[in-house]
Amino acid sequence: MLGDGATDRTTRSACLGQAEPRPQVQGPHVDAAEDEEFGEDRRGDELPPEIATKEGRINAILVEKAAIETEAREKAAAEARAKAEAAGKDADETERLAEKSSDEALPRGEAQRNFTDPDARIMKTADGSFHYCYNAQAVVDEAHQVIIATSLTQAATDIGQLVPMMNEIASELDAAGIDGSPRLLLADAGYCSKDNRDTVNDRGIDVLVATGRVKHNERVPDAPRGRIPADATSRERMARRLRTKKGRADYARRKATVEPVFGQMKTRQHAGALRLRSFELAQGEWLLHALCHNLRKLANADVAVMSTCSEPLWTS
Repeated sequence: MLGDGATDRTTRSACLGQAEPRPQVQGPHVDAAEDEEFGEDRRGDELPPEIATKEGRINAILVEKAAIETEAREKAAAEARAKAEAAGKDADETERLAEKSSDEALPRGEAQRNFTDPDARIMKTADGSFHYCYNAQAVVDEAHQVIIATSLTQAATDIGQLVPMMNEIASELDAAGIDGSPRLLLADAGYCSKDNRDTVNDRGIDVLVATGRVKHNERVPDAPRGRIPADATSRERMARRLRTKKGRADYARRKATVEPVFGQMKTRQHAGALRLRSFELAQGEWLLHALCHNLRKLANADVAVMSTCSEPLWTS
């Protein structure tokens, strides 16, 4: 089943504010331990040297400001170049228009830059607030809650992740020497789009994707019966299937498959917040969390097998 990273994103702090208050009086043993670990009169939560002073913070702000301006110019040039090529302009004219757009480009007023991790993106989290995050995706096996495929993205939404994760499933199963594909793939409404539905239909994969609320003009009865209208859209067909007895039963299994995996990882492995900075390192940390989860499931499965054996598995 396809897990939803939207409600279980890993968040990263982006603030340069003060550290959390600490008690003024600490035991000598705590002071000695911190001195040994971090150095004399240091606690380990000090600001990095490059922004520890006022001048350093100003320089850091100017560097990030320049980066925002560069991104705006590059984006404007790319858009102008694509528009010129689509209009059939020659190479010289295309480059002239791209350069002109780049020179005139200005950053959006709400443009921001994350000092802690520039690769992280602002995303809405489960509590309704906004944080700098990465979006974690996972495909989980129903029988054993083993992660079959996973990835970490910078996309704020899940709608563009269904097809890449389907490709990841095929790649991982092939690498493991496993033939075939999942019998049924379940995904929540965050993955619902016409392009996604058309793609999975073309591939012949059985995917059940929640469609969200039914619109007033959509022909989806609460208890579908009879033939499906010949002119029904792909969204109407999917919504109709979800409202059948079998569709409801199939989709209900998602809550007992992928959601517990994210919960277990966050509770037992503290995977709710990544500690490493940069997209590359964050990807590695998330993959490590996924590996640890699978190893834990494997270890528990071995214990269960041994506990049900009527005879010892080995003798000394």
